[in-house]
Amino acid sequence: MTPDSWHLTHDVDDFLARAGDFLRSRPALHNTPLTDIEKLRAHGPTGPDGESALFGRLESEGRVRAILYLTPRGRLGLTPLSPERTDALAARLGSLGLSPAHVIADLGTAGAFAESWQRHAGAASRPFWRTHLYRLGTLTPPRPEGRGRVVDGGDRDQVVRWCREFCADVGEQSSIDLIDAGAWDESRFGDRHFIFWETPDGTPVSMATTSLVGGMVRVDPVYTPARLRGRGYAGAVTAEASRAALAAGATDVVLFTDPDNPTSNALYRRIGYVHVADFAGHAFSYGAPQAG
Repeated sequence: MTPDSWHLTHDVDDFLARAGDFLRSRPALHNTPLTDIEKLRAHGPTGPDGESALFGRLESEGRVRAILYLTPRGRLGLTPLSPERTDALAARLGSLGLSPAHVIADLGTAGAFAESWQRHAGAASRPFWRTHLYRLGTLTPPRPEGRGRVVDGGDRDQVVRWCREFCADVGEQSSIDLIDAGAWDESRFGDRHFIFWETPDGTPVSMATTSLVGGMVRVDPVYTPARLRGRGYAGAVTAEASRAALAAGATDVVLFTDPDNPTSNALYRRIGYVHVADFAGHAFSYGAPQAG
């Protein structure tokens, strides 16, 4: 496979016209590219310093086999690639003088690209993220007391507070900075839909957020304040968000989990989610000794 098989463009609409069917053909596996590229399309693929997002598709025998996107903030996203194609891509991007800040992809592709990028660009890599991807099979909702409720304008302060608490729990400093700066619409929560689980007296005790793109709904994140955990609220609000997604006609409902959290993984399996794949992220540094 030669590097010339990759077709690169800064035109997001042209890219989607040619590669959109490929992305939508496996919405669960491609949920992160679908979500990220839609956000770039909706908000503009140009960063604050004038840099433009880059999009690419790999074609073979007249069909799209894989895609890439590089955001103005330096996120390189890839769909699954063989090691040979991964190495060819690294050579192509290296020849263009690009410097992605990190790569995210399925576990095998992310690791292979990080190794190839070290060879072709001299960049040290550090794994910073790993996750399980689950897809909803047969929904089996738990039945704690209470009910689900779609949030409205009067809930904004609590939604913002809980999203910030979630980011503090998981170390998403970039999202915290946007929230604190009042740039809610620019944060990853700005285009989400929110559902509360409430106790019988109407007190919100857990929250799920959802986003819809390409017929696929992603439940992300689910948050319950620490003092309220262990009571079934997270499972209840996740099931309610999943039920609402199916009722709205979603073709796939997916979510990510922390592989090191057996409690949440067991919870999502109990309510009907099935493990699909593992994903990973590797951060790059340039002109520095290789990380251990």
